[in-house]
Amino acid sequence: MTTVTLTPEQERFAADAVAQGRFRDVDDVVRTGFALLQQAEAELAAFVRSLEEAEAEGEREGFVTIEELERDMDAVLKAAAARRV
Repeated sequence: MTTVTLTPEQERFAADAVAQGRFRDVDDVVRTGFALLQQAEAELAAFVRSLEEAEAEGEREGFVTIEELERDMDAVLKAAAARRV
């Protein structure tokens, strides 16, 4: 079993969360915090992977300049406006 040492502020926060009925006990508070950290780390890793994949795709297929992007977006907006009329 692992022992975790909390700061006094963390202890107060955990005790308040338990007293408010949001958690069964301090262990539950810590487990929930750890699960949230795991989730955030997984989301960060997925985001980094998506950036790396996008960069690799750009290197394979070429990058778009801001001017090209603006031109393409203008065309999309004009087409959408024309459909509304």
